[in-house]
Amino acid sequence: MTRWLRSSCGACIGAVGLLTTVPTALAQSRSLVTARSLYVAAAYEDALAMLNGLPASDRREDKGLVEQYRALCLLALGRTAEADRAIEAAVAAAPLTQPSETDVSPRVRLRFRDVRRRVLPAVIERQYAEAKAAFDRRDTAAAEGFTQLLKLIADAELQSVVTQPPLSQLRAMTTDFLALSTPRASPPPLQPRGAQPPAAKPPTAPAAPRDAARIYSSEDADVLPPAVVIQSLTAMGDVFSSPRPGTIEIVIDETGTVIAATTKVPVDPLYDRVALQLAKTWRYRPAARDGVAVKYRMLVQFLPPPKH
Repeated sequence: MTRWLRSSCGACIGAVGLLTTVPTALAQSRSLVTARSLYVAAAYEDALAMLNGLPASDRREDKGLVEQYRALCLLALGRTAEADRAIEAAVAAAPLTQPSETDVSPRVRLRFRDVRRRVLPAVIERQYAEAKAAFDRRDTAAAEGFTQLLKLIADAELQSVVTQPPLSQLRAMTTDFLALSTPRASPPPLQPRGAQPPAAKPPTAPAAPRDAARIYSSEDADVLPPAVVIQSLTAMGDVFSSPRPGTIEIVIDETGTVIAATTKVPVDPLYDRVALQLAKTWRYRPAARDGVAVKYRMLVQFLPPPKH
């Protein structure tokens, strides 16, 4: 058993080495991938050692995932008190992040849900205070903070408590502050008393969209789709032994560079994030319309690796 685990760990680490085309910023993500593989292989102590050795990240989402996997390992080892503290840290860092129902057992899902219900009210109050402070500073980030706060208050697991004070008042105040934070059109300048208002300009037809800004797709029959130069998620398949099918949407510009990537059919929060980063390293011969390169939007599906 020990030899098998050692071989599995070596295979995981070797597979992660295939991600050399990913920018240096993905180093922590690669380590998380390895830790997840160790967790799946039931090497919980090794996974914990990997997680404990990760450098601190400024991204709350990264910290949330680290603490989430730490909690999963601790629960598997029966160290429930430590696991609860890890879940609390995960919720505080990334309140909307939690294990998928298809990835963990109902018992583990219930444990996360109970801790989230206990911790989220305080997290909501803290985020409201941060968004309100940004509003008072006239910081443009206030609108995003209030928007995220409303998403958190709408969490299905909180509906039994958000109708009670103080969260019920916070929902109303957050809605009002979001409206105040949204930029509004400036009113027309006041005219001096007795002055004639300027003559109204005749309405003009809206300007046609610039071709350079248009993004074409498979619905445009007169556009030649992009041709693949570099497009591979093989490294992801080597690290994740049996990922579910997933789909990402990419936008390719006139140079064949991927300028945007979004998840359409998710697989796993960590897998999706690394796959999107990989997608931005792909290259294509750009789409063309009437011989001119154009932007193009298309879907890319990635499937589980074939069983040998």
